[in-house]
Amino acid sequence: MIEILATLSASAAAGIRIGLPLLIIGLLQGSSFWSQVPILSRISSPVLLGCLVCWSLVELFVSKKLWGQRVLQLIQLLLSPVVGAIMGLAVASATDTPHWLIALVSGSFALVLQLVQVGWFYRLRGLPLWAVFLQDTLCIALVLFAFDAPWQGGLIALVMLWFAVRSAKKWYAWYHYRNG
Repeated sequence: MIEILATLSASAAAGIRIGLPLLIIGLLQGSSFWSQVPILSRISSPVLLGCLVCWSLVELFVSKKLWGQRVLQLIQLLLSPVVGAIMGLAVASATDTPHWLIALVSGSFALVLQLVQVGWFYRLRGLPLWAVFLQDTLCIALVLFAFDAPWQGGLIALVMLWFAVRSAKKWYAWYHYRNG
């Protein structure tokens, strides 16, 4: 049960940002960690570290502008299922659950959270700066919780899923009310 909550916490972080969770998880686990993670094991550690640092900086600084949010939304929407699957597999390495199932659930969870962010972005015509800072903080906290406090991280991820479902329900009602 704890590994499932840790997996949800890590994949929720990937549903918020892409490079930052991978960078944090790699730094927490050491440089040899990436050699054990699917897909990332094929890239040399210094190159991967450089790419993740650069992309994390882009995510942190470009997301503060409206045009940057638009560009990041597109890239994150395309890559969040892959990064969510990688994060889920990285956290749940010692479980009896089939790896394809972990990857599928983690990737889907990250995609759902990313879709909700895109929905709020277009509904609000851009995310306010306080929301972007909240995303950054929540992303970092979820990665840290995945390893140090998986119970709390998993509960936060489940609350985020509940929020995503409520948002979709509200958007559906708003759309039908607006269109007659």
